[in-house]
Amino acid sequence: MTTKFQLTEKSDKDSLSAESISKPGAIRQCDVPPLGEPTGASVETQLWSRFGRRREKLPNEAIATQPSVFDDESTLEIYRPPPSYENSHRFDPLARWTWGEERRVVRKIDWKIMIWATIMFFSLDLDRSNISQANTDNFLDDLNLTTNDFNLGNTLFRLSFLSAELPSQLISKRLGPDVWIPMQMTAWSIVAASQFWLSGRGSFLACRFLLGFLQGGFIPDVILYLSYWYTKTELPIRLAFFWISNYLCDIISAFLATGILRMRGVGGHSGWRYLFLIEGCLTLGVGIASFFLMPPGPTQTKTWFRPKGWFDEREEVIIVNRVLRDDPTKSDMHNREGLTVKMIWDALTDWGLWPLYAVGLTHMIPVGPPQTYLTLSLRNLGFNTTEANLLSIPSVVIGIINILGTSFFAEHVNSRVAATVILQLWALPLLIVLYTFDRGTSQWAYFAVVTLITGFPYIHPIQVAWASRNSASVRTRTISASMYNITVQAGAIIYANIYRADDKASSKLH
Repeated sequence: MTTKFQLTEKSDKDSLSAESISKPGAIRQCDVPPLGEPTGASVETQLWSRFGRRREKLPNEAIATQPSVFDDESTLEIYRPPPSYENSHRFDPLARWTWGEERRVVRKIDWKIMIWATIMFFSLDLDRSNISQANTDNFLDDLNLTTNDFNLGNTLFRLSFLSAELPSQLISKRLGPDVWIPMQMTAWSIVAASQFWLSGRGSFLACRFLLGFLQGGFIPDVILYLSYWYTKTELPIRLAFFWISNYLCDIISAFLATGILRMRGVGGHSGWRYLFLIEGCLTLGVGIASFFLMPPGPTQTKTWFRPKGWFDEREEVIIVNRVLRDDPTKSDMHNREGLTVKMIWDALTDWGLWPLYAVGLTHMIPVGPPQTYLTLSLRNLGFNTTEANLLSIPSVVIGIINILGTSFFAEHVNSRVAATVILQLWALPLLIVLYTFDRGTSQWAYFAVVTLITGFPYIHPIQVAWASRNSASVRTRTISASMYNITVQAGAIIYANIYRADDKASSKLH
């Protein structure tokens, strides 16, 4: 049984102290229900308990509500959500719930929100990375492209991608991620499918630029959207699984490409043309479905095609209050409120986040080139199209293990810096070995080393959650997500141009 607690607007003077009666909306001290035992983490740490971090399991009937600024009358009114906040009608500083209720609500959010966010990210990666599979089907030769042309296409993609990051985030904040993200997906999937009609260097470069521009901002848009639903300690592990969809996409797309590329010759067209067309149409379907599967927020799930919504009133109270107790600044802005120029400037000049941006710029440069050219390198080592695509799968499996292991380690030692260092310690000795290879080296030795390099511990989700966690307001979180991703894409532009056409004479990578 649950009890509903409310604020007393004008309580009987005989039952309130002299201090409390001077403040409207004061909390009657004798009516304040007990809080849960502080855990220092949220319910998601129960996942880590299976790996040894927290071995005790809090009982379902125990109070889960954690202490916050809302429990002190001196700070309650400072942090109380304003009426403009879309979930303000569900805010209740006296609301209490149990661990059993919280676990059920979080599980429901995972099923309704997180899984679909992962599917959308899968679609993004399907359309932005299938050029790797296209390369195994004589893509460059069919369009009379050189390695330098391919590098330029990748550079234009990254440049347009990062240039769209901040504008996309600002539009998303104004329209709402639930509106803007499906629009993005629908637009880029049309461009992706239109690559079926590529005719040469000009059309290739134009499509890569458009694809990057339309996809830019998607990732920070989704991260901002997920922050409406999860606490700061729940988000990192979910982002790890979010990025696992990237790896799953690599595996599934390898199998898809193996089949689709066999269509070479059908209708007189190359197999890579059907690859772009079919996968672009799949993404278009996901984009259209997203218009119906992305509610604006926890208290806005009811609509004409979903009259009962996804959550009842009790569940909405739990979702809203647990998130605000974890981070009261999340009520600073409405989810369809745009940023002013001053807000943008203040967020950009939050110098405490710039070291993290520097890490975003540099952390992928050592491992990026081998990853970009993996399938093309395998083809040039003598493997056929099918073998090259299937041999890319082991590195993906290693990557999945590493991303989960690194995320666990970062939470276990409570250090995001340590996770960042792990990537470099993993890559350095392998890159030294790769440097010693020459044309006489066995193709299987090269395959083994490059597979380990491209299976590196991917720390991006840890750093994205780190940026979100260190953002002290919604406006800063909006900008920091874009700025961090901009630096990551800038780093990708750097490593996309490390291998050049003139490296062929001395390298087995071509």
